[in-house]
Amino acid sequence: MSVTRWLKRLLLACIALLLLYQFWLFGWVLWWNWFNPDSTRFMSLRLAELQLKDPQAQLKKQWVGYDRISANLKRAIIAAEDAKFVDHEGFDWEGIQHAIEKNQRKGRIVAGGSTISQQLAKNLFLTPAKTTWRKAEEAIVTLMLETIWSKQRIFEVYLNVIEWGNGVFGAEAAARHYYGVTAAQLTPEQAARLAGMVPSPRFYDRNRNAPGLARKTTIILARMRSADLP
Repeated sequence: MSVTRWLKRLLLACIALLLLYQFWLFGWVLWWNWFNPDSTRFMSLRLAELQLKDPQAQLKKQWVGYDRISANLKRAIIAAEDAKFVDHEGFDWEGIQHAIEKNQRKGRIVAGGSTISQQLAKNLFLTPAKTTWRKAEEAIVTLMLETIWSKQRIFEVYLNVIEWGNGVFGAEAAARHYYGVTAAQLTPEQAARLAGMVPSPRFYDRNRNAPGLARKTTIILARMRSADLP
């Protein structure tokens, strides 16, 4: 058999595997529209890291329904992470453009422009690696989520699975870890502070009095009243 034919077969096999992988992702997105995810790719990665140091380590996480999460935290997260969440279809093109311009001015990556839907896609299935392949997969999964799930379902899952500290995942675990209260009991100030931690949760878990976090909390508090909830 010629080399050209072998290359064609190899290419077809790669395409078939890629399509199978997309169907596998799509199946999980369908399933999680009705059933809550017990774990995510990010959770698995963090747990493996923790267990390298302590084989008995476990994650702190507890699922709570959308209605059992304080509206203060919902408004704070939208104000901090994705002000246009209820209006866009998964991508904030204006935000992405602003992030690109900011990164160009700084000469390094300081802003991402990712929406809540994109962040959830990454957390559910992908890794922190900033590669072209991962960004492409993130976009595909984001489209799946926005097509199949309601905005409220996207936000509910997001609030329950995002990382909020060293081994801390979800709003309920974060509220208990930092303030000793439930997610339903968070005050506006507590919620704004938790929202400010989202981009660097493990750093802020170790540095809870970081000056930058205090500044971010003040800004988020001022924006919360204008945040639209799904």
